[in-house]
Amino acid sequence: MTTKEYIDEAEQHLLHTYNRYQIVLEKGDGVYLYDTDGKKYLDFAAGIAVFAFGYNNQEYNDALKGQIDKLIHTSNLYYNVPSVSAAKKLAEISGMDRVFFTNSGTEAIEGAIKTARKYAYNKDGRTDHEIIAMKHSFHGRSMGALSVTGNVKYQEPFKPLIGGVQFAEYNKLESVKALVNEKTCAIIMEPVQGEGGIYPAADEFIKGVRKICDENDILLIFDEIQCGMGRTGKMFAHQHYGVKPDVMTVAKAVGGGFPVGAFLTNEKAAVLVPGDHGTTYGGNPLATAAVSKVIDMFETGNILENVNEVGAYLEKKLDEITEKYDFVKEHRGKGLMQGIELGIPVGEVIVKAMDKGLITISAGSNVLRLVPPLVITKENVDEMIEKLTQVFDEY
Repeated sequence: MTTKEYIDEAEQHLLHTYNRYQIVLEKGDGVYLYDTDGKKYLDFAAGIAVFAFGYNNQEYNDALKGQIDKLIHTSNLYYNVPSVSAAKKLAEISGMDRVFFTNSGTEAIEGAIKTARKYAYNKDGRTDHEIIAMKHSFHGRSMGALSVTGNVKYQEPFKPLIGGVQFAEYNKLESVKALVNEKTCAIIMEPVQGEGGIYPAADEFIKGVRKICDENDILLIFDEIQCGMGRTGKMFAHQHYGVKPDVMTVAKAVGGGFPVGAFLTNEKAAVLVPGDHGTTYGGNPLATAAVSKVIDMFETGNILENVNEVGAYLEKKLDEITEKYDFVKEHRGKGLMQGIELGIPVGEVIVKAMDKGLITISAGSNVLRLVPPLVITKENVDEMIEKLTQVFDEY
């Protein structure tokens, strides 16, 4: 089939909830993707920050193939070996105590919301508790996750959402303090906002939010779905600040490409009991074998060291880009989670870059988002900068 035939067939049968780019990706190898016409693309999107180790990694592939031959699914009515191993490793690298495996990041957020409400319910028996979320945040598209997502355009067609959610200004502590009351059960935030435009939390803000939670006995929920698992140079982004959450959500890179997520709690927030929450597929042997292998590969592959070294080099190159072009307003981010704020249409830039063999994505309305595989090299950064410069020169 030709590229056009694939696209025509997709549009005939798939629900049109994405305005997809007009290429059909067929295979990947390392940090490169290839379409059905054989064109090669340097990938600086990593499946939206998912493919930590790039494509066709033989060690990762073999681990999943081996588990497929053993056991794929049992349900949560029974224990299975990979889930026990993965839970232990995830608790160790995060410093959290309890793990609940999900199928996605959105489901992890749902579990975090339920945890917060159950925690408050156990204290006072009331069901009118409130959650403080952040404006311009993104936590997912299910009804619960959408309710704490601070973007009206995503919410409007699906109202009424779950109630009791207030929105504060990210990086403005006074706006958070103004919303805290006796009904508040949790504050949820991303240590680095992703979809909202790549905004890292200010040190005084994230520490101030932790203090508010401690003083009022409310739970602090960190959404580490995109910024976690090494992307910022620490295993989790909040570790840059020396604070810990009560509940944390992870997904994306935690499975290295396999669809899996989790929410983690400390002992204080481990309030869900049998009957409160469940999942048929969550924590199945295949998914948790992926998680277990990913955590092992972070250590054996010195991934954090690479992120810090190459991330610093990327920031230096982005400094040069920012200085060179008037329409580049600024760049910001941590490690290999970077955003370039543009004064030209970001959608046009993405398409032009794709024509030159570079895959990028957007964040917010005018930010070019760079979230490549965590195994990229300085040479890959140079190649990206060369292609991006060719695009910018056209403006």
